[in-house]
Amino acid sequence: MGEGSTGAAAAEVVAEVAGSAGSTWRRAGLAGAAIGVIAAGAAAGVAIERMTVGRGMRKKARLALDASGPYGSLRGMPGKAYADDGTVIAYEVDEVEPGAADGPQSPRKRRLFGRKAPASVTVVFSHGYCLSQDSWHFQRAALRGVVRGVYWDQRSHGRSGRGMGQLHDGKPVSIDQLGRDLKAVIDAAAPEGPLVLVGHSMGGMTTMALADQFPELIRERVVGVVLVGTSSGKLGEVSFGLPVAGMNAIRRVLPGVLKALGSQADLVEKGRRATADLFAGIIKRYSFASRDVDPAIARFAERLIESTPIDVVAEFYPAFAEHDKAEALVHFAGLPVLVLAGDKDLVTPSEHSEAIADLLPDAELVLVPDAGHLVMLEHPEAVTDRIADLLVRAGAMPEADGARTSSG
Repeated sequence: MGEGSTGAAAAEVVAEVAGSAGSTWRRAGLAGAAIGVIAAGAAAGVAIERMTVGRGMRKKARLALDASGPYGSLRGMPGKAYADDGTVIAYEVDEVEPGAADGPQSPRKRRLFGRKAPASVTVVFSHGYCLSQDSWHFQRAALRGVVRGVYWDQRSHGRSGRGMGQLHDGKPVSIDQLGRDLKAVIDAAAPEGPLVLVGHSMGGMTTMALADQFPELIRERVVGVVLVGTSSGKLGEVSFGLPVAGMNAIRRVLPGVLKALGSQADLVEKGRRATADLFAGIIKRYSFASRDVDPAIARFAERLIESTPIDVVAEFYPAFAEHDKAEALVHFAGLPVLVLAGDKDLVTPSEHSEAIADLLPDAELVLVPDAGHLVMLEHPEAVTDRIADLLVRAGAMPEADGARTSSG
């Protein structure tokens, strides 16, 4: 199916949903399909190849994949922070293991950091839209016990509470609010000591919002920054791999669709479950670029995204069009900064990472070949190795004796 027919199909799906989002089970399924695209980071439908395996077999395959993968199983010491509107923000801390530098270590950890004692730095990981702290599974596994890590769930995501300002006061979500949430997490989980900030997609935008509102924190405590698959603005221009005509049509009806879907949460969730196979295809297209992605990892990404309630998906989406934090990047000037993206990212195209690097000429820009939006799951070693390099350059970790910290 060509680009023209893809855009037409997308427009038809969104138009039908906008016209009658909640009247029948079938339309609920279409609504679920449309919101599945949004949840994956796109704005509307995409052509999916017809699946030839029976529905029962596909269900059994999903259950088998859920049981076989350890992804998302890592847990740390739980804690709670409280946002300025009272929202409960959940975080977990992985402490440095006593004697980790001298005791037995995996070959990978020795390769990354050697056997020297780690510095007293806290690395704070912020996840993206419709994900959770578990999206950092591979990086967490590699760094676990070697560096102090804080992993948190953005408001209304993962284990964090529903945004109080949104639930009770009807306030729109803003990237600035997310930046203040990150500040609350830092105050609770890492009130002192040097910090390295790592953010993917919305998490990178959250990190920029933190810098914009709390420049003194960046100046006094931050020793390194990692921005993965993110953008400093102009997200309204992203086409998500769709032709311009189709994308323009989608943008015209999208506000009404989102409003309708958010008000029909129970019905849309039923439709979303009913369109699980379509949803899986959309997730894969907008998350990964490699043809040989491990099916268990693809299923893990699907579970992460489908766990985000429909009203939360609709609630957050408008904030991205308003996001503009290019001027905030100046607060990272002079720091070791890694800007990394998949070269085939359809959600936050690599051009957005290049634009960030242009504003931070001393930053390291890495475009990972054959990688999509969830590059940290698709090519985990490449991402982990580059983060390790950054930690060394930031002085957060000693350089390994004769060890190679990058994958090339």
